Amino acid sequence: MYSIILCGGSGTRLWPLSRKNYPKQFLSLYSDKSLLQETFLRMRKIMPAKNIVLVSNEDNFFNVVNQIREIEPDFHKKQVVVEPRSLNTAPAIALAFKFLEEEYKSNSADPVIILPADHHIAKEKQYLETVRLAFEEVGNNIGTIGIVPTKPETGYGYIQKGKKIASHFKVLEFKEKPDKKTAQKYLDSGKYVWNSGMYIFNRKTLKTELKKYCPELHSLMLKKLKDFMKLFGESPSISIDYAISEKSKKVIAFEGDFGWSDIGSFDSLAEVLEKNKDLSKNHVSIDSKRVFIHTTSDKLVATVGVEDLVVIENNDSILIQKRGHGEDVKKIVDHLKKNDFKEVNHNVIVHRPWGKYETLIDGTRHKVRKITIYPGENLQLQKHEHRAEHWIVIKGSANVINGKEKMTLKKNEGTFISSGVTHKLSNAGKTNLEMIEVQTGEYLGEDDMIVIE
Repeated sequence: MYSIILCGGSGTRLWPLSRKNYPKQFLSLYSDKSLLQETFLRMRKIMPAKNIVLVSNEDNFFNVVNQIREIEPDFHKKQVVVEPRSLNTAPAIALAFKFLEEEYKSNSADPVIILPADHHIAKEKQYLETVRLAFEEVGNNIGTIGIVPTKPETGYGYIQKGKKIASHFKVLEFKEKPDKKTAQKYLDSGKYVWNSGMYIFNRKTLKTELKKYCPELHSLMLKKLKDFMKLFGESPSISIDYAISEKSKKVIAFEGDFGWSDIGSFDSLAEVLEKNKDLSKNHVSIDSKRVFIHTTSDKLVATVGVEDLVVIENNDSILIQKRGHGEDVKKIVDHLKKNDFKEVNHNVIVHRPWGKYETLIDGTRHKVRKITIYPGENLQLQKHEHRAEHWIVIKGSANVINGKEKMTLKKNEGTFISSGVTHKLSNAGKTNLEMIEVQTGEYLGEDDMIVIE
């Protein structure tokens, strides 16, 4: 058995926490692990880590690799399939199956579970029992895990259940997101489950159903992996729902009742954290009701005489949203994109293949950053024309080239690098290197860098 975790989402409804360079699946929202890490760890309890394949776009490749290595040090970057272009779930899934076929030599009858990377599961034991059951019973069907609805939700699609066979139901029909009245009707009938987007099927079934309902994608799956990659841009941009599951006669559903949420908005995040009683300790509420506060910097937030609000603080941006309007946050993102706001793409914390940096102070002629370099990684040999830098180690050990001098800096030690001087920074240790960088100069732009090596 195998697992495919889809990591290519953008999470626009979770701005300002989720950004283009660091979308929501990489955020730690309800634990000390990110949504992606939580998903990987759940699958690791069912199968070996080497059987878990992740699909990402090029921009987030190193985000995926670095985050999984934090929890699985032996994780190999070849387990990440990079889409040549971001399309939709059907092409991504087909590409991952082709990867399993050629690189893993997987059997066409091996069941594979396909998972989004950004779900919250409150009851892990029940979730794992449902997944194991699905692996046992799916056979040559297209299995999906439908969530037992708890309220008349209008933000999810619905699946109509048919006849029960063993532990699963025959799927009669997929329904689009309903209005409130229709959602209440679905809930009262007891005949519907929420569409979670979690699927389980084998390669043989996928090819058979694609041949019937999406021949363009089926023809690409018949090619070699390298040719599939070259022609990937010709794939139809279509979801797995539209490609086959809404048309196929072989879809079955396994009911899941394990505290599921897709964390699709701050309204749903508020529900999750309030159930866990995991609320901000720095929120002072005076005569306020149903106010949800989430900060990334632990700043004190005080509210007086307000109701039904969501307040999100992310160091460089603040969102104030009326409860129930979570879907409208993407309108803000559209406005920011249209007007070239840098806050739509980049976060205060920027992730790189070698580690990450966080901007603490961004002045006109000075800038202060906290830099983290992962074990075995380094910054390129480089120099700057307009700025000088002062490095101070706060954790770990740094190997430094500063002009003609080579040195090793320990905790609380530092070095000054003048503008125009060639320099390099490496972490040869087994733990993260953390340091403070102070930049000074007339120009502090990211393009003031001449790479020597």
